[in-house]
Amino acid sequence: MPKKEPVINENSEPSFEQALSELESLVETLEQGDLSLEESLKSFERGVALTRTCQMALKESEQKVQILSDQRIDAEPEPFDRDN
Repeated sequence: MPKKEPVINENSEPSFEQALSELESLVETLEQGDLSLEESLKSFERGVALTRTCQMALKESEQKVQILSDQRIDAEPEPFDRDN
């Protein structure tokens, strides 16, 4: 049975996995070269937004790992600013 692609609303924040999957699909479509210039630019713009989403998710995960792996006895979890 074919794998169903998750439906992603462009106005909502997709999960890392959803964003990566959509980004891979966009790259494949762009590499085929069958899109018009306008469609290609729209796809490229969406790809940039998805890349930023993935980068932010990876940055947040890295921060969490650093906090959790801190070996100091008095280490306290520190809030991180999601917008940076």
